Amino acid sequence: MPRDMTRIKRDRYQRIHEQLELELQKTPDLTARMATMVALLHHKQTHFFWTGFYRLQPDGSLLVGPYQGSLACQVLAPGAGVCGAAQREGETLVVPDVDQFPGHIACDSRSRSEVVVPYRSPDGAQQGVLDVDASRPAAFDEVDAEWLERVVALLF
Repeated sequence: MPRDMTRIKRDRYQRIHEQLELELQKTPDLTARMATMVALLHHKQTHFFWTGFYRLQPDGSLLVGPYQGSLACQVLAPGAGVCGAAQREGETLVVPDVDQFPGHIACDSRSRSEVVVPYRSPDGAQQGVLDVDASRPAAFDEVDAEWLERVVALLF
């Protein structure tokens, strides 16, 4: 990515982060905080096609919500797809071409690339993942991964 575009992307994430720091002070409710975070990210980042959380369930599956974008897979089987892999590994995954990811789940065939960021409660327990899709290949890079990790850290 050209240096100017990287700077623009970083600056946009910085503004989103600052806005979320203020907005998330309004309630301790996790669902409301997640919904606010997803809405702001989805509408402020032009390359985001689908933006949402998958919440870890007691059986290891991931349940959708809140999210913005097209219809989503409601439940992902334990360890399934990019979301399941990121949850299992406990680290952010950037996938430039979802068709090349073994076991990718195509909830919407228009999704071409993806970044998935796991999140944990303050006591360190895994809670789920933030999943962001783009309709073009290689839409995400280390800037997205870094800043989405910072954003997700604001949840609790």
